[in-house]
Amino acid sequence: MVLLKLFFAFIQVGMFSVGGGYAAIPLIQEQIVNTYGLMTLEEFSDLITVAEMTPGPISINSATFVGMRLAGVPGALLCSLGCIIPSFCICLLLAYFYYKYRTVSGVQVVLGSLRPAVVALIGSAGTSILMLGLFQTEIKNVVLGDIRLVELGIFIAALYILRKFKASAVTIILGSGVAGTIIYALMGEISV
Repeated sequence: MVLLKLFFAFIQVGMFSVGGGYAAIPLIQEQIVNTYGLMTLEEFSDLITVAEMTPGPISINSATFVGMRLAGVPGALLCSLGCIIPSFCICLLLAYFYYKYRTVSGVQVVLGSLRPAVVALIGSAGTSILMLGLFQTEIKNVVLGDIRLVELGIFIAALYILRKFKASAVTIILGSGVAGTIIYALMGEISV
């Protein structure tokens, strides 16, 4: 039963995640955490973090990691296929129509109008992950007094380094992980 839920959840993610992998994250969260309750938000956030660090498209990585976590190798295969099949079919269909009608001005208008929706989906995914990191809760449950100062400091430092020095995302992620581990080890909250 879990395998069918996973497959249908990722079929929906594959069909409706317009704009690439980061736009798929809120859809995956909605299906896996909110609709089916197969994971907690914290577990999902951890898997997304790992999916972002590994090479390859984030939506496929996320599907594979979620499937593996919940149902082993069969789950990983079904989630990955569920995520790929709709996109593959839609891309074939769109490629056919695009090459046939690419000179029509309305096609360019439609493509241009999709950009704000994609930006909103990516912003939503980023906000969810940021709120979970800074407050350990969803955005609707945020209490400003519960902000985690270590995570806020690491976030500000990482954002500064990213913007000022144009560091790669991998460097920022690894550096943030190392900084957090060192800070919490010095505070005595984790043992190294």
